[in-house]
Amino acid sequence: MALVPTSHLVKPGRGIGAFNVITLEHAEAIVAGAEATGLPVILQISENAVKFHGGRLGPLAVATAAVARLSTMDCALHLDHVESVELLYQAPEHGFSSVMFDASRLDYAANVAATRSAAEFAHRHGLWLESELGEVGGKDGAHAPGARTDPAEAAAYVAATGVDALAVAVGSSHAMTSRDAALDHELIAALREAVAVPLVLHGSSGVNDDELRRAVAGGLVKVNVGTALNLAFTGRVRESLDADARLVDPRRYLAPAREAMAETVAHFLNLVTRTL
Repeated sequence: MALVPTSHLVKPGRGIGAFNVITLEHAEAIVAGAEATGLPVILQISENAVKFHGGRLGPLAVATAAVARLSTMDCALHLDHVESVELLYQAPEHGFSSVMFDASRLDYAANVAATRSAAEFAHRHGLWLESELGEVGGKDGAHAPGARTDPAEAAAYVAATGVDALAVAVGSSHAMTSRDAALDHELIAALREAVAVPLVLHGSSGVNDDELRRAVAGGLVKVNVGTALNLAFTGRVRESLDADARLVDPRRYLAPAREAMAETVAHFLNLVTRTL
């Protein structure tokens, strides 16, 4: 097994888990979760994570790719929620096989133009490109809670831009710490019929197990998870530090936190990949 292209893992009719990397421990936990389940996985680094690391993509990308290459399972490296064209242009040199280009803050015509240009660049460099229409909730600006993707508009958008996958707004929200989002399953079915490329669910941390199973069975393919890893990680760090006020060696609280994240990854992978 090895680092493989995202396009090899995202296939209609089969769910695949994609998990956000912020630190090296995230990457290690994601790969450990994949190995525990015997399932492939996508490791994704967001533009916000790059900003956290001083705007430098290279160090985190190199570390994440190294962890993935040593895995016994197929892993892909994805650059997530990219609004900066300059960051998009860095993807090929840092080992990414796919990018989620996010122009959803723009109006429809500007979104189409920017995304079409991004797709042309991506395809010239062998990259698979995901984009977004019908903003997913949980972010400022255009990301309004309650937004929904229109199937007819989605089909026209995919045809006009040439993207390889589409993130759709069907009821989930980014950064949810409770799992009570209600998905619009009739809309998922309509989008599956209207759109020829794989559909992506963002904000999956806020969706309960039954809803996720039903969504994947209904046609969603790539399932993005980020906040759930941070909840597991931070919760275990708090437990460790609360249990021993003298604890100062970060290895002693990061190791159990990394294990908690790996368990969360394994849960979601089993949930979305073995649904069908």
